[in-house]
Amino acid sequence: MEFHHVSVLLWECIENLNIKADGIYIDGTMGGGGHSLEIAKNLTTGRLICIDQDQNAHEAAKERLKDHLDKITFVHDNFGNIDSILDSLKIKKIDGMLLDIGVSSHQLDEAERGFSYQQDAPLDMRMDTSKSFSAYEVVNKYDEDALNRIIFGYGEERWARRIAQFIIKERQDKPIETTAELVEVIKKAVPKGARKDGPHPAKRTFQAIRIEVNGELDVLQRAIDNVANRLNPGGRLCIITFHSLEDRIVKEAFRKQENPCICPPQFPVCVCGRKQTARVITRKPIIPSEDELAVNPRARSAKLRVLEGVEK
Repeated sequence: MEFHHVSVLLWECIENLNIKADGIYIDGTMGGGGHSLEIAKNLTTGRLICIDQDQNAHEAAKERLKDHLDKITFVHDNFGNIDSILDSLKIKKIDGMLLDIGVSSHQLDEAERGFSYQQDAPLDMRMDTSKSFSAYEVVNKYDEDALNRIIFGYGEERWARRIAQFIIKERQDKPIETTAELVEVIKKAVPKGARKDGPHPAKRTFQAIRIEVNGELDVLQRAIDNVANRLNPGGRLCIITFHSLEDRIVKEAFRKQENPCICPPQFPVCVCGRKQTARVITRKPIIPSEDELAVNPRARSAKLRVLEGVEK
């Protein structure tokens, strides 16, 4: 199947990476290779490390990047393991990294992956299909409290408890096996009046289950801490998020890299000894232009934040 993915905030990312021709850069969420291609075009003696946990992405990106393969190292892994990845490549410091968080256009459009609430498919949602844990286990094996926790916490869904209760009741007769079956349960749980306005009633629940299946928020937090310590002075970390929960995590994690002190505010001087590892470039996130939104409406919720390494 063709891997179709529109690169969001492409030129804003390239501009903010401040690419040096001889630098070492990482695309931690390679996808179809759109961002990677533009990074590679700016390198001469530099190196680009392309990471993705989706094997389909590797197959598509290698074709797209075929004119630059001499500059690229492909890694089938999760960007959250960036320390072990760089250690295995004997790389201590980097000049930039890009992360495009969330599900790709291809993954949404490929019905059998089970990411979309608009297409019927087995409950899956695994970004790395070599893993065994899927949305099926979450929906059919989590108890009510656990379902409520992830649907409310990761989906910011006000009807989380009611949706969890309806899932528990529905699966008493038989397992919930497909996305269409789950959508119907969610529609029953969300009161009719609440379904008139706003996004699709299943959107937030599907988002929450996907985040749980792939451990996305833990991975994101860990990656920011590790990358900040690997950035050369002036090196940039660019992160694109697509919903408020991710954006808050990035904003707070960036702030802690800039001001890591944990001393009580009443202390006259810092005694914790924690030192700044980076500085925040974007006090407010960069958002897509109207021109980009006209071409790619899916980019509407995208936000780009940028962090820059400092002398350690």
